[in-house]
Amino acid sequence: MAPTWTTLVRFIGEEDGQVHLGEVDRRAYPDVGIAMLNGEAIAVNLVKGSIFDGVVTNTVLHIARLLAPIAMEDVPIIRCMGLNYRDHAKEASMPIPDVPVLFIKPRTALNGPFPAKINVPTIAQDGSSDYEAELSIIMSKTGRDIPESEAMSYVLGYTCSNDVSARTQQFKNSQWCFSKGKARPLLVPHHLDLTLDIPGKGLDGSCPLGPVLVSSSVISDPHRLRIRAIHNGNVVQSSNTREMIFDIAKTIAFLSQGTTLEKGTIIMTGTGPGIGAMRTPKVVLQDGDDMRVEIENIGTLINRVYYE
Repeated sequence: MAPTWTTLVRFIGEEDGQVHLGEVDRRAYPDVGIAMLNGEAIAVNLVKGSIFDGVVTNTVLHIARLLAPIAMEDVPIIRCMGLNYRDHAKEASMPIPDVPVLFIKPRTALNGPFPAKINVPTIAQDGSSDYEAELSIIMSKTGRDIPESEAMSYVLGYTCSNDVSARTQQFKNSQWCFSKGKARPLLVPHHLDLTLDIPGKGLDGSCPLGPVLVSSSVISDPHRLRIRAIHNGNVVQSSNTREMIFDIAKTIAFLSQGTTLEKGTIIMTGTGPGIGAMRTPKVVLQDGDDMRVEIENIGTLINRVYYE
């Protein structure tokens, strides 16, 4: 059965202290992330069932704490796109890739929105901790060899995400090589990419997600959304999902070639220009920083940075 929710939150209820799914009225709360930061009492309609088949009820609860819109136990893997924005490739002086550049994060990288924090471990407290504002999708059903013409029917919904990266550790990995004096990703054949877990990309909590999951029935064209990263109040990334080199349908079709994409798989679709490592001077995630990812029609993913 298809879910009936359109804007989903996963949360701890103020009334009972339990974890629930809920439907948000976007007319009352157009940006749940900002509303939570401001301490607003957000009323939601309880959703019965799972994220994949949940039905909206008339029972009203209030959010005590906002969680990632999907639980870790429902995520088999996080698949990620590298160098997937034309304006980012231009910024980095890299050629447009012929095939998607792929890597993975383990599901232990999943993190939530405010008040959840980006915990930077000791290994990444070296001036290389970075952000990447990304649109992410969640797979609604399991598929293999999915035709591009059918791929969008596999999208459960869209959310904001941050591909938090430890650049020093990332560039130690053999995925990366140097060509003509420029650091560039090595295009790895799709049948090998499942083993490609980059140490600087898969740290615990390095994939904040939220604040809501917006149904694919609401966002008619996910390739025309403004996306920004905001660091301590300064806009450091500003792009649009129309800059994607490989759109969502192409990405799903490519990833599913000979490979089963399981229900609940998160696919991070890449980032635009302005990452900290590319800026002059560089921008580094420091203890106590305010880091936000804002996507049109979805809302704002907010996290504070904490050095472990």
